[in-house]
Amino acid sequence: MSRINTVTNQTATTEQAALFNAIQQQIGMVPNFLRVFANSPAALRAFLGLYGIANEGSLSAQTRERIALALAQQNACEYCLSAHTAIGKSTGLNGAEIEANRNGTSQDAKASVAVKLARSLVEHNGDITTADIIEARNAGYSDADIVEIITHVGMNLLTNILGKASRVEIDFPNISLAQ
Repeated sequence: MSRINTVTNQTATTEQAALFNAIQQQIGMVPNFLRVFANSPAALRAFLGLYGIANEGSLSAQTRERIALALAQQNACEYCLSAHTAIGKSTGLNGAEIEANRNGTSQDAKASVAVKLARSLVEHNGDITTADIIEARNAGYSDADIVEIITHVGMNLLTNILGKASRVEIDFPNISLAQ
């Protein structure tokens, strides 16, 4: 059971209900972590805004999910690991790739560098080396791409922290952190 209220359709204010309707129309469901975010409609709007804008960037949906999977595992967020396993599969990631991502790498050489950079950003609280940046550039990532990787790291840290702090009920097929 969640330690922070999970706003339901029945308990939602008019503003929360409007946000839920928009989410439902866009993705077909309202995940529980967004129902926790909805305790503060301002926080939910901020997250949805950043999420929407960040997904307009140059990183592929698969690379975004690879990063999310790597960080969910690294940060021990079972909710996020479960959610991003389902989402990753919907983008075309297979089981072997998802396992690689959870282990901090990828079967795709370029994506492997993005996953490695993302994990390094978390491990070192952003204080990465110049070699990390050069490796990303050598793999074909532009400075814009690198900034997008950093943005996705920030978003995933936010959701990992929310998932763990709230102990939100997993509403995706449950994936254990143990490998």
